Amino acid sequence: FWGFNSSSSSDDIHLKTMSTMKNHFKDPEHLYSPWSFSKLTAFFFLLISISYLFYSLRFVSHSYDCDQPPHIPTITHHHTSNPPPQQKPPPFEETNLSHIVFGIGASAKLWKQRKEYIKMWWRPNEMRGVVWLEQRVKTEPGDENSLPLLRISGDTSRFKYKNPKGHRSAIRISRIVSETLRLGMKDVRWFVMGDDDTVFVTENLVKVLQKYDHNQFYYIGSSSESHLQNIYFSYNMAYGGGGFAISYPLAVALEKMQDRCIQRYPGLYGSDDRIQACMAELGVPLTKEKGFHQFDVYGNLFGLLAAHPLTPLVSLHHLDVVEPIFPNVSRVRALERLNGPMKLDPAGLMQQSICYDKGRTWTVSVSWGYAVQIFRGIFSAREMEMPARTFLNWYRRADYTAYPFNTRPVSRHVCQKPFVYFLSEAVYDSAANETSTHYIRVQENPDCKWKMEDPTRIKSVEVRKKIDPHLWDKAPRRNCCRVRRTKKKGSMVIDVGECRVDEVVEL
Repeated sequence: FWGFNSSSSSDDIHLKTMSTMKNHFKDPEHLYSPWSFSKLTAFFFLLISISYLFYSLRFVSHSYDCDQPPHIPTITHHHTSNPPPQQKPPPFEETNLSHIVFGIGASAKLWKQRKEYIKMWWRPNEMRGVVWLEQRVKTEPGDENSLPLLRISGDTSRFKYKNPKGHRSAIRISRIVSETLRLGMKDVRWFVMGDDDTVFVTENLVKVLQKYDHNQFYYIGSSSESHLQNIYFSYNMAYGGGGFAISYPLAVALEKMQDRCIQRYPGLYGSDDRIQACMAELGVPLTKEKGFHQFDVYGNLFGLLAAHPLTPLVSLHHLDVVEPIFPNVSRVRALERLNGPMKLDPAGLMQQSICYDKGRTWTVSVSWGYAVQIFRGIFSAREMEMPARTFLNWYRRADYTAYPFNTRPVSRHVCQKPFVYFLSEAVYDSAANETSTHYIRVQENPDCKWKMEDPTRIKSVEVRKKIDPHLWDKAPRRNCCRVRRTKKKGSMVIDVGECRVDEVVEL
């Protein structure tokens, strides 16, 4: 427009413009000419346009760092009110008896006699549970206050049962877990199953369950004492008569699929193998606790109880099949005798201790709360911790290979037969702060011609033991026993308690 080319610099353009403006201002005629005023106005707008163009070119040509994000001012919010306090989690509560619900499988035909077993261990005001029957039974005065609730199982006629040796009541009993769950009891952590001829040591049951997280899937119980039974059914199965425990979330999962699962196994024999089949489908293995006792044996339980495994005694089953655990009394009376030591020190019940009377060369075995044995001569601890075969296998054979644990034969030599002293009394000595259990010999031993001191003159044994409520919170170890000196004739006094430093069972 002004006749300059694009190669002119911005400074040259500026100088030419200023020179032209000076010439116009010097000439008065030009200053007051109409044309001068219009030219001056044009120059003024031209100057503004050129300045704006220079500014725009500088803005476009400037290099900005794109990697740097633009600064965003921080906005601070000021709260005038205090934030709500955080809720504290509820305090941890260890599993106790109130968290357990028992489901007892029972038969109406045997209810009259078997309910007496339940009365021995049931605590109406402390426990929750249901006895499930196939039909109504006659109740007697006092039953309601000494037994769990009685209910009739649901109809199972729609389920197939094809085992020729069993009974279809197994289906009904296998559904006890699900039917008990549907009752909707609150604050349940464990469902414990058992039979009407099962006796539970409830304090020890609680102690065992405290080891496990009830929020996880747990299926807890034990195998049979019969090797052949375990082969026929499964070593992965918890035997229902000995009792087993199922955690609440696992019971919920089982209830959702159990009826469908039962339909898939019409050929199984019993209720407990149906439970195990469903557990296999859920992918939950058996967690074994040796204190649950099925007792698939016949005869005398003495050998098993006198050398009880190093674990809390939780249950006893098949009490109608075996002999009374104490001689010369009924089955119920024999079991009632255990109530004394069971109340004093349930953790120590049936626990074995082994020691020696070195002066008389005797071996002593104490099954606390049950029996004391004195043997002539020295028997190793390895031998004494094996159960003596005072019982027969479930298939009524005296076969030492028929058990899934080690056993030892009953000695046939008259001089090696033990002198057995059974519990007669259990008391607490507050002055000494210890328990005192008394044992007497009720059966005579045959004459022995060995020229060594004879235990025949020992008529009674007293065992002194302090209560150890934390026995099962520590690593498992047998208590030690020591024979005390006593001036009382015909008596032996034994101390039982935690082993001292470097104390070993050796002669």
